[in-house]
Amino acid sequence: MDHSHKNYLKMAGITLSLMLGLSIATSGQADAIPVEITHKDGRFQLLRGGEPYAVRGAGLELGDMGLFASYGGNSIRTWSTENPKITALEVLDNAQKHGVTVSMCIEIGRERLGFDYNDEEAVAAQFEFARNEVMKYKDHPALLTWIIGNEVNLSFRNPKVFDAINDISKMIHETDPNHPTTTALAGFSPQLVKLVETRAPDLDFISTQMYGGIVGLKRAIKAADYDKPLFVTEWGSVGHWEVDKTSWRAPIEQNSSEKAANYLKSYKAAIAANSDQVIGSYVFLWGQKQERTPTWYGMFLADGSETETIDVMHYLWKGSWPDNRSPQVKSMKLNSKTAKKSVKLDAGGSYKANVKASDPDGDDLQYQWEILRESKATQEGGDREEVPEAMTGLIDNSDTDRVVMKAPEEPGAYRLFVYIRDGNGNAGHANIPFLVE
Repeated sequence: MDHSHKNYLKMAGITLSLMLGLSIATSGQADAIPVEITHKDGRFQLLRGGEPYAVRGAGLELGDMGLFASYGGNSIRTWSTENPKITALEVLDNAQKHGVTVSMCIEIGRERLGFDYNDEEAVAAQFEFARNEVMKYKDHPALLTWIIGNEVNLSFRNPKVFDAINDISKMIHETDPNHPTTTALAGFSPQLVKLVETRAPDLDFISTQMYGGIVGLKRAIKAADYDKPLFVTEWGSVGHWEVDKTSWRAPIEQNSSEKAANYLKSYKAAIAANSDQVIGSYVFLWGQKQERTPTWYGMFLADGSETETIDVMHYLWKGSWPDNRSPQVKSMKLNSKTAKKSVKLDAGGSYKANVKASDPDGDDLQYQWEILRESKATQEGGDREEVPEAMTGLIDNSDTDRVVMKAPEEPGAYRLFVYIRDGNGNAGHANIPFLVE
């Protein structure tokens, strides 16, 4: 959720007495657990309550915290203290209930969404908003770190954003000595790292968000000459901007098994291989969302089914695979072609599609097919998107691994999805974009 100048100016009217009155917003708790970072023998270490703390994290605000913890997760990150569906206090209390910590993000204005860092009044109001949020939550025992802003460097020009981040970081250190500060950057280029270190030196460390490029994190750290600790606050699927495209520029999404293999590869190459500097990581997303497709970034389907990426995280966090694993997808074809062949169909024509899948546990598989219009979204940074229109009445026998579909009568870009469920709450998925001419 993003804030307009008007909202920040309104927040500026909050009085100091009110802020102090809200300083303890937890459920009768005022016992912060100190968090610090140590550096010994060339290795950074996060300590919580004086004990080493290895973050096994995910991006999670609305998901099942108990399930997450049972799979070995121990820390979540948020994107705002003002999620309209759940309060920051509810997130913290729920985390505490399940033995989970929270890297809490204080959302700040983004230039690409209209915030002007030359507007001193708006910047001052934003600062007071941040102070108020810190005073409310700083003593909660589930709090781990403060994330000041999320991907504020996307499409930005004004470096003053990092001056504002530095001011907020200094304020946090003055009022909350128990929790380190960071900011979550999109990418990790030498120029960006130098800018942040120059304009926001008060931050305890930098956090990065990388997707397909995460496998090159070690090289990126070396190129930036970065010698401090690091969080990876988002990682997971190969980004829609990083994949092959069809001839009409539709991004080609990996199926659920290809995603799972990439998660495992990414973790080993980026998180495990840089354990001397990477003191925490948060996989994206322990939930479901629409971003170019309904399946691209979420680790769950919209109905709550778990995908193979969750199997991988269970393995990485607990050292064993779950008792019942998700269906595995080998391939999908439409009109005998894979997505990389840029499938073009005649309007109203009849075509065959099939998927090859199996289940590690021998469970019977159920199939669901769906045609959606191709997303026309151009947003970046994970901004909210609407699920494209579903095209109904075009698929016969949609509960099998082979179907006959009728191409829509209206020319344009579409996408055929298949969901494969095992009857035990697990699912695989795949899709092929196609063009109707």
